[in-house]
Amino acid sequence: MPIHSWGPQELSAPAARQLREVPVEQGMVLEDVQTGWVGAVTRVEKSGGMHILSLEDRRGKNRSFQLGFGFLLDGEPVKIVPPRAAKAPQGPRRTASGSIHVETKARTALASRIWVEGKHDAELVERVWGDDLRVEGIVVEPLHGVDDLPSVVREFGPGTGRKLGILVDHLVPGSKEQRIVDELMRQPGVAGNVLVVGHPYVDVWQAIKPQTLGIQAWPEIPRGTDWKTGILKAFGWPHATPEDIGLGWQKLLSTVRSYADLEPSLLGRVEEVIDFLTA
Repeated sequence: MPIHSWGPQELSAPAARQLREVPVEQGMVLEDVQTGWVGAVTRVEKSGGMHILSLEDRRGKNRSFQLGFGFLLDGEPVKIVPPRAAKAPQGPRRTASGSIHVETKARTALASRIWVEGKHDAELVERVWGDDLRVEGIVVEPLHGVDDLPSVVREFGPGTGRKLGILVDHLVPGSKEQRIVDELMRQPGVAGNVLVVGHPYVDVWQAIKPQTLGIQAWPEIPRGTDWKTGILKAFGWPHATPEDIGLGWQKLLSTVRSYADLEPSLLGRVEEVIDFLTA
């Protein structure tokens, strides 16, 4: 992505000093005066000693610019500066899961594992419970589907000190997923060493509260339409390629800051799995 930096001839120093300084914020809508590019701030990062912001226009396209002069905010010329440092927290520091942060090195990974259906499930669990899991030494691994769950569990070989906690999408009575789990739980050596829990959503995306995204409810997607593609299309976001799906998920994931942004039906199940593996 092209990065624009402002040279000394583009704005005179005396005029620049008179501009109001505005700390950059996620979602802030800015116009780059030289190119006319208008977009919302989606990312701020430090690269090569410079702060760079990314502006996404209404068509979902991004361009990057260096912080500083040359921006309009609500029509006002301003100087965009790095975000303000967060104030020191009052009281005990808490993790995204709501637990008290423990200042300790991450443990060596245990033999026990949390298995989730896919990459997005793993990223969501990591975002909220990552600090807790590192303290406990528990690793989250994506299964990429549960069709072969009984055979992969046999291969894992659960037993004493080698437990599995498995989170399954759309685990509801009568579903294909429920039949697979029932078959699994009849296997020798599974009882007491494997815990399977699930949430009712078609995809883990739906475990993000609609209010977190600023919507009343998740869109209804017609049967026969790929659910993720339909969701992104309903949002007016790019949705034609796997890359579009991945970028759309990253947008959704970026709205999740703590357990409060997720549905209780997912929170309870993940906490149940962690308790099972650490008991």
